[in-house]
Amino acid sequence: MDRRKFFAAGATLAAVPLAAPSIARAQTSFNWIMTNAYGPGSPFYVEGPGSPTDFCAKVAAMSDGRLNIQHYAAGELIPALEGFDAVRSGSVQMNAANAYFWAGRIPAAQYFTTVPFGLNFAGMNAWLYHGGGMAVWDELYEPLGMKALPMGNTGVQMTGWFREPIESVADFDGLKMRIPGLAGKVYAELGVDVSLLPGGEIFPALERGVIDAAEFVGPYQDRRLGLQNAAKYYYTTGWHEPSNTTELLIGKAAWDSLPPDLHAIVEAAAMACNVESYTWSEANNSAALKDLIENEGVIADVLPEDVVAELKTVTDRVLEEGAAADPATRKVHDAFMAFKAEHQSWADISEKPLFALPT
Repeated sequence: MDRRKFFAAGATLAAVPLAAPSIARAQTSFNWIMTNAYGPGSPFYVEGPGSPTDFCAKVAAMSDGRLNIQHYAAGELIPALEGFDAVRSGSVQMNAANAYFWAGRIPAAQYFTTVPFGLNFAGMNAWLYHGGGMAVWDELYEPLGMKALPMGNTGVQMTGWFREPIESVADFDGLKMRIPGLAGKVYAELGVDVSLLPGGEIFPALERGVIDAAEFVGPYQDRRLGLQNAAKYYYTTGWHEPSNTTELLIGKAAWDSLPPDLHAIVEAAAMACNVESYTWSEANNSAALKDLIENEGVIADVLPEDVVAELKTVTDRVLEEGAAADPATRKVHDAFMAFKAEHQSWADISEKPLFALPT
């Protein structure tokens, strides 16, 4: 090939529009808004490793700035629990919260946060990612024009703070308690006056005696709210929330406007935060609990066995009644319980003997 033919061939190759789609794609950028159900500065729920603001930073870095998400904590743009309506209306593209906050609109959504006596972190994510849970979640939200992804998990949560000790099931009767989700329905069956308060309102309500008990998250998060200064009895078993999934709610129209590579980036960043937030919680709760007991006078204890047994009986009845009352809840309930039974057969052989070993 002589020089003229060589340069002509090079010019022809250079003219082939192979790079054009990637160039056009790289020039397309998206500027989104994410709201949040939790207040400014909240570790895990707003700031820190695996938090929604961390998610936004991960997406910006992974997309090289093509998808920028401006985050607003509760009260900075909209009130704490209005994210569902904001995403559904298209006012914002994303919201970070827990799906059980939408129980009044979609009862079945509660299963995607936690189920009393349900699945732990490993089991819940096995169901969502590999056991058909995400498909059921998509089917539930698609008619509403929304999509959801798991974006965080606290792991097992504490039963909560009580101003007086719990010694029997009768102690629940007449109690006023902040407790969301399906567990709230169980407590209501036992005579508890249940209320759903945003995180920032829990301490003043407990301190003033507006409520007698409150559940939030676990030692690190609860200590930050100062709940140890309003109640001293701190119970555990985790019956009500063996894990707790943070929901990334996305408007379907906004989601569909993204190219496939940005879909993959959002999904990967959400999954990374799901794992990172859980491990952060596991790393910090032990020291926080020790501090609460040794330095704050907190009395930490396990709920009596007969109390837990009655809670399980009531839980089974409440879940079945809820499923019977709503076809969508029935579908999610059956899918969840079928996977739980299968997963439990493995957990009984793998994890249960491990936890029974001497410590």
